[in-house]
Amino acid sequence: MNPLGSTDLESRLRTIEDKLAIYDLIASHPPSADTGHAGYTSSVYSEDGVFDRGPTLDGAEGAKAIAAFIQRAEHDEAIRSGLAHFAGLPLVDLRGDTAVVTSYLMIVHLDHDGPPRNLPNHGASTGYRIHRVVVNRWELERRDGRWMIAKRTLLPVDGSDLQQELLRTGLNELYFS
Repeated sequence: MNPLGSTDLESRLRTIEDKLAIYDLIASHPPSADTGHAGYTSSVYSEDGVFDRGPTLDGAEGAKAIAAFIQRAEHDEAIRSGLAHFAGLPLVDLRGDTAVVTSYLMIVHLDHDGPPRNLPNHGASTGYRIHRVVVNRWELERRDGRWMIAKRTLLPVDGSDLQQELLRTGLNELYFS
């Protein structure tokens, strides 16, 4: 067997394994947030991790402080009211032991004030309301063989230059650098 072919195959397999691990990491955010699983959250952020929620919402630094967000009474109230986070398929820019991920996240909740509507074979529901749609930039690092979140920036989809730049940067870094 050609050693170059083996190295190429090993490199390609490593890329696939890394991307799958990153997809799992990003996909784990909604169920962890929607169950208030602070232990999980603190385990995936680096100790010096940063959670930046843009200029209008508070953020946090450090895994424990970030995990505390989903331990807030207000977050528990949102969960019990029918909170659901829906993540879009992430764009992964793999750079060896670091990666940058760009993605969308939609925050949805049960519409307790909506009129009940019946859907054949699915029962009645007052429906759901889209509360917010955000764009995310996840900056990841491989530490001790696993992917960790070093920084997460999220901004509302509001047409602002800041939000547009976050999306543009994700595309440009992956396809034009």
